[in-house]
This record gives sequence, structure tokens and C-alpha cells, in this order.
Amino acid sequence: MGVPQPAFYIFKCEQSAPPGMPKPSCVRPDTQDLFQHLAQSLMQKGIIGTVQPIRSACLNRCNAGPVMLVEPGHTMYTGLDKAKIDRIIDEHIIGGNVVEEYVIADELWDAPITPAEMMKQMGR
Repeated sequence: MGVPQPAFYIFKCEQSAPPGMPKPSCVRPDTQDLFQHLAQSLMQKGIIGTVQPIRSACLNRCNAGPVMLVEPGHTMYTGLDKAKIDRIIDEHIIGGNVVEEYVIADELWDAPITPAEMMKQMGR
């Protein structure tokens, strides 16, 4: 018997913009400890083995940050803080119910597109 695969992967954007950049950033002084909070919460609940938190580079939704992506399900959560992360763990990861009020707006997160379709749209 092998080591079981995680049931969930949580990609937490850890991108920080250099000082003076006009672009918003998911990691600022007030949000720099969110990944650590996520990982510690999973450990405290005893589910770190079945839920893999991953430090991610930019997820391209800077204006909605801090953000994290939960897979499977392709669920993007926005405007994160510690209380929201705790609720997402309890309700989505453990309870199986997406926390709809934290999900990215439809106009910022449309249906997936294949690389082949993207190239076609670009005329390649």
C-alpha cells in the first residue's frame, strides 16, 4: 500500500509587488502570515496529510487578493483573512460545501479555456 494522495490542494498566492508598484499584491504587511495560518490550521485539525497547502506565484487575480485556489473543484477564494481561511477549511475542505460569499466574481473567473483554444483565439 502506497502513501495516499491528498484529497485537496490549496494554492495560496504568495506574490508580493515591489514597493511603489501600482499593482495590488496578495502579500502585504497585513497579509504576509496567511499561508502560515493556513498550514497551521490544517495541522491543528489533523488534516495536513490529506490537504496539501502550496505556496503559489501570482494567480493573476491581484485586484481580488489575497486569493487562493482549491483543487479539485477549481474554486478561487478572494479577499482572504484568517477568519475566512478558517471558515473555508471548516465548511469547504472538511464539510464539502463551497463558501459562496468568498468565491471570486464570475466576471473575474470565467470558464476554463484549453491552450489549443487560446491559441486559436490568438490566430495561431
